[in-house]
Amino acid sequence: MRLSRFFGGGKGDEPEPPEPPEPPDDESADNGAPDGDGDDFDGVPEGDSGIDPDLQWRDRAADVIPGGASTGSKRAAALYGENTVFGPTHFVRASGCHLTTPGGRTLVDCTMALGSVAIGYADETITRAVLQAAASGHVSGLSHISEIDVADRLCDVIPCAEQVRFLKTGAEAVAATVRIARAYTGRNTVVASGYFGWLDWANDALGVPPAAHADVTRVPFDDIAALERACQQAGSELAAVVIEPVVERLPSREWLEAARRLCDAQGAVLVFDEIKTGFRLRPGGYQEYGTFEPDLAAFGKAMANGFPISAVVGRAAIMEAATRTWISSTLASEAMSLAAVAGVLELHDKAEVCDTLWRTGEEMMGSVRRAIAASGAAGVTVEGIAPMWFLKWDSPEHESRFLELAVEQGVLFKRGAYNFAAMAHDERTLIDIEHAASTAFVQLVEETQG
Repeated sequence: MRLSRFFGGGKGDEPEPPEPPEPPDDESADNGAPDGDGDDFDGVPEGDSGIDPDLQWRDRAADVIPGGASTGSKRAAALYGENTVFGPTHFVRASGCHLTTPGGRTLVDCTMALGSVAIGYADETITRAVLQAAASGHVSGLSHISEIDVADRLCDVIPCAEQVRFLKTGAEAVAATVRIARAYTGRNTVVASGYFGWLDWANDALGVPPAAHADVTRVPFDDIAALERACQQAGSELAAVVIEPVVERLPSREWLEAARRLCDAQGAVLVFDEIKTGFRLRPGGYQEYGTFEPDLAAFGKAMANGFPISAVVGRAAIMEAATRTWISSTLASEAMSLAAVAGVLELHDKAEVCDTLWRTGEEMMGSVRRAIAASGAAGVTVEGIAPMWFLKWDSPEHESRFLELAVEQGVLFKRGAYNFAAMAHDERTLIDIEHAASTAFVQLVEETQG
């Protein structure tokens, strides 16, 4: 579904931003997606080596970037599986839900930048707002006024939000909620369920001192008994229960009610990590969708359609503790990312974006389920919820081979969780996804049964 069905052009007498570069001739005018097989690509030339340019960029990255990518989920092993030697790892252009690789390959992207893009790449409304902010000077020794305007708007759309602090990444934002909760309660112990990024408090990776997370107890998702045991063991030292509210499926109401009851009884803070769910399930995240409010929450990703910003929101009495500890980031209030948030809020005001994400995700899931059924493929199922779904495989080798075959057919699926629906996934794209999945599954079945 094209956004142009809902949204018009500029906003009256606002100054026009600098013109973006002209798209290459092979881009389609009707949906912003490149056409053809990439033969006319005007980016990085293949050269005379005969080596796939996409693999050349992978090799170059491995030489200068530890792991080959600064984002863990964009490493080759994370994209396609351990010890795989196929598939592009870099892009040169993204538009709508399509990306173009250095070798000129055009792919439908079902990962949507790990869920950080829910509208579409290079969206006109958001890009215009960001360019205007850049042209006006996006950072200075003072905070930009848009920090206040955007904070006000977030308080309007996020149920638990009475005050807001901005940061840059999801990991920072969740870490900030934990620090605020500890400052507010004067306690240290945290009970946690979910993935909260790479920072020390939430990780036992190599290089993290055990003391950094010694006061954090992990419990399984939606396990009431484990949650109760952990909170009881923490006793009067419980500072917070931090929950990722959706992990591959929606939570039970009973689990959330148990978390609320335990926090209230022990004077602790209930925190939701809404980095993935915010502006996707609903603008206000799971707490709006499930009508269940935490005390604090962290937002990011789709909140700015891929621009680098996150937000800590919550009840004013608890957020006040941020002034009694130290949480700060030089570029937290830079105006380009704030303009992107404002642009996303504008789009949500004009159309039911999240309803469209649910419908589109259901269609994506249905397309892949039909492809599985028609091919007779075994050992793979479509799981999750419509805005953020995934393929569950019995065999990692079969998963890797499917991903390779799908890329050959022009679609980038996510290894593991999640594939994310976007407004830019229109009817034509859904047909392309089903065709690629069908062809890949048929080839996989022929190979494994041959």
